[in-house]
Amino acid sequence: MNLPQPTRRHVLLAGAGGLAAAALPSAALAAGAVEPDIDSTLRWEARPPRSPVSLVGRRPSKIIVHHTVSANTSDVSRAQAHSHAHWVQNLHMDKNGWIDSGYHFLVSRGGWITEGRHRSLSTLLGGGDFVLGAHTSGQNEQAIGIANEGAYHGGAQPPRAQWEVLVVLCAYVCRQYGIAPSRIYGHKDFGDTLCPGVLHDKLPQLRSEVAASMG
Repeated sequence: MNLPQPTRRHVLLAGAGGLAAAALPSAALAAGAVEPDIDSTLRWEARPPRSPVSLVGRRPSKIIVHHTVSANTSDVSRAQAHSHAHWVQNLHMDKNGWIDSGYHFLVSRGGWITEGRHRSLSTLLGGGDFVLGAHTSGQNEQAIGIANEGAYHGGAQPPRAQWEVLVVLCAYVCRQYGIAPSRIYGHKDFGDTLCPGVLHDKLPQLRSEVAASMG
């Protein structure tokens, strides 16, 4: 009998009670070699940018973690991840007046990853350039912006699925662009903001887990 092959998301969540870790060689998992499932702007049917996005012309030197201060929903579906991506894009384009979503990638509370600004995914896969985002003043020409669905002030914690996939996404970005895990920061490191809430306190853990997953 031919069993269905696991999706990359199942593999990513194996450490959080997923079911497919044994389907891939242990060496591949240990080396952080699994490319995460990322739903492109085409897949979640993003609005087109108001004008063409710009490429920076070099690789980023750091990752900056954010939260979106959206509702801490209990809906962990892929559809919710897409809905959240639309919410962020509409906010950034209609309220902030930006050409597109400001973040490069978003991680939902259910552990789904969506591409934010157009071309962020294709440039990540290429590993030699990245899109100019609009997520951190003074850092947009240097950093990949990864935003987490939810509001993590006042003691709220990210769900385990979200955390596990954030680790894998950061590890993949670090590997593709040659970024040291020590160069993962929070938004508040570069401005007067509370973002990313408790995730900023968890940055040492994030750096450590990213480094471990990269082998």
